[in-house]
Amino acid sequence: MEFSSKLLENAVNEVSLLPGIGKRSALRLVLHLLKRPKEQTLYLADALSSLRNDIKHCLNCHNISDVELCQICANKKRNSEIICVVEDIRDVMAIENTAQFKGLYHVLGGKISPIEGVGPHNLTIESLVNKVKEGKINEIIFALSSTMEGDTTNFYIYRQIENYNIRISTIARGISVGDEIEYADEITLGRSIINRIPFENSLKS
Repeated sequence: MEFSSKLLENAVNEVSLLPGIGKRSALRLVLHLLKRPKEQTLYLADALSSLRNDIKHCLNCHNISDVELCQICANKKRNSEIICVVEDIRDVMAIENTAQFKGLYHVLGGKISPIEGVGPHNLTIESLVNKVKEGKINEIIFALSSTMEGDTTNFYIYRQIENYNIRISTIARGISVGDEIEYADEITLGRSIINRIPFENSLKS
């Protein structure tokens, strides 16, 4: 792809690094920005700069937040004795949209995947185990996607906490095997949370 401007080429190259965006799509987006009022492009640039520089992770659950303690963890009406373990903020948003879960979350930041070089030490598993050791948790709910990586991560965490006196459950398999949590419809996901099953039962299936 030949460019008449180095500035245009640099912008297209950077945009094309985004997931699902090829060079042609990136070119369309960049040209669209050039056609829009200058202020709109500057607002976008400022929003992205603020996102990158000012974003925080909740000290308690590791969710993305504007402040040190996210709104969910700071809400005293939530049941802090029930922890739902998810991969990232997209899963938190999906479950919150169901309005069926009133506990807190623990965001792992990914799933164990040796092929991609992601091990337990790359995730927030240690802090989750520490929460269990403190004795303030009654139930852990695994809400990771039903993929090989998700199941591996569930089992690894299970082995770390199985000897503690807490309930360990997993969302019901209303979510198809291989499906990502964030793409599940709200009704199915809500029912999967309500009808969660003991994690030991999932090991026998």
